Amino acid sequence: MKGRASLPGADELFRVTSIDKGRGGRAATQSDKDQQDDRQPTERVPSGRQRHDEKVTFYCTAEELMDLENARLLLRREHGIGVDRGRIVREALAQVLSELERDGAGATLVKRLSSR
Repeated sequence: MKGRASLPGADELFRVTSIDKGRGGRAATQSDKDQQDDRQPTERVPSGRQRHDEKVTFYCTAEELMDLENARLLLRREHGIGVDRGRIVREALAQVLSELERDGAGATLVKRLSSR
């Protein structure tokens, strides 16, 4: 008889993986929403390496996919940063959305989308 596979225990399977343990735990009150409206846009922080509950699928060209993969390899080769494509996309998304909130009509996203 061969040795048994080593499986994770219940503690590992059910551990909390999010940074914000209370996310979704309580509903936002009206006063919370009012406070959010009064605040200046802040720099978005990507979610980083954690379990994500939401999924989005989008289509891209083979060239765009190769560009993304080449960026991943460049980050690892020249900067010693080993990340997956999803993390690169989340970082880029956070950066673009922060710029849009901060600069509005002057944001690169607005300029690029309106010129097409």
